Amino acid sequence: MPHNIEAEKSFLGAMFINNRAYETVSEFLRPEHFAYPQHGRIYEACAKLIERGQIADPVTLKRYFEADEDLAEIGGPAYLADLAASAVTVINAGEYGRIIYDLFLKRELISLGEDVVNAAYGGDVEKTATDQIETAEQSLYDLATAGEYEGGFQAFKDSVIAAINIATIAHNREGGLAGVSTGFIDIDKLLGGLHSSDLLILAGRPGMGKTALATNIAYNAAYQYSRTEGREGAVVGFFSLEMSAEQLASRILSEQSSISSDRMRKGELANEEFNRLTAASTTLHQIPVFIDDTPALTVSALRTRARRLKRQHNLGLIVVDYLQLISGGASSRNDGRVQEVSEITRGLKTLAKELNVPVLALSQLSRAVESREPPRPQLSDLRESGSIEQDADVVMFIYREQYYLERKEPDQGIKETAEHYQGGLQKWEERMEKVRGLAELDVAKQRHGPTGRVDLRFHGAFTRFSDLDTHHTPDD
Repeated sequence: MPHNIEAEKSFLGAMFINNRAYETVSEFLRPEHFAYPQHGRIYEACAKLIERGQIADPVTLKRYFEADEDLAEIGGPAYLADLAASAVTVINAGEYGRIIYDLFLKRELISLGEDVVNAAYGGDVEKTATDQIETAEQSLYDLATAGEYEGGFQAFKDSVIAAINIATIAHNREGGLAGVSTGFIDIDKLLGGLHSSDLLILAGRPGMGKTALATNIAYNAAYQYSRTEGREGAVVGFFSLEMSAEQLASRILSEQSSISSDRMRKGELANEEFNRLTAASTTLHQIPVFIDDTPALTVSALRTRARRLKRQHNLGLIVVDYLQLISGGASSRNDGRVQEVSEITRGLKTLAKELNVPVLALSQLSRAVESREPPRPQLSDLRESGSIEQDADVVMFIYREQYYLERKEPDQGIKETAEHYQGGLQKWEERMEKVRGLAELDVAKQRHGPTGRVDLRFHGAFTRFSDLDTHHTPDD
């Protein structure tokens, strides 16, 4: 197996001579990374002493060698002198630490390769080849990120320069968006577009139009990308855990052709409408939207597939419909649903930062919202976990008063007079006229900007949202 005993001895010797050598590797180097187990135990003992503010050298480590039989086998206290004689300078110690870690990764790669081979030969009928590939990809990713030594502190000067560069780019856009456009003027004005590395939550009760708004945003971003040859918009990865890919495509077809999806499904289209549908489908062939409709997808499998799409097609926006249908890890499931949802939101936020793309995740709300009057959602209504609110950069609620008012249509009961019924019906119709076709998007949290409400037009027959035009009726 790949190893370099001399590099390990030289590094430990340098740490004996000057304990500052430990500071250069402490973020990424662990005892288990040493090929020689006894060297790992010496490193661990040194680390404990140094982190307690004590000196780690052959004298202070002598008692460890005398009490540990495994260390006595390699020469006991006399071995410490041998290590000290192998010392390199503190300047080179960090490089020797990286060599030790790099060789550890190679040994782990060999072990991982053996596991992949054995799993492929194995007879576990429940694990398909695709499942095994995803497991291998996740293991490779975990191995690649487990001990990264590229992070850590950076000078404030570098951070200021980066911030100025971002401001310069924004200034040169002359009012253009900083993030991916949603295709809605007022939403873009409030949010400044969907920003890279942000986790955005779009929440609402069933029937409010969460999926419709998400598909509208996905289509608009992808259409803009295809129209501008990649200069604006984004390639979209849509994880549809609730609806099949065909159902989602039917919705987008209905939105863009202004043909009722219900009539499409029932085959009630006239020839002219069918021709319009075919023409709309030709346009949709060109837009870069990729749909994954695997049910009960785990957060780790979702991350693996998103990374693959980023590598292959330059993914620029991720949509997840919806958050509560994602499965967490086995350990979090044992700890309860709240812990599981917390792990899912952390995973989605990590994914947004890792791929540097916005992640728009839909979320259900608890029934508590319907006990209020009017039933407008609040942050406290986010279902099952407060971590959704904590981890998200933006939290938006979609609310349609028409939906609730339709269910309050006066009913001519036995005890009501006709006159009383007619009066109630007239008031109800007047209220309905004011809210018909209207929707409200409430940005209740925005980490980098203001909160506020945006009015939208909702076309129920086509499950389509649009900018609110106060000069025309919804039917114009």
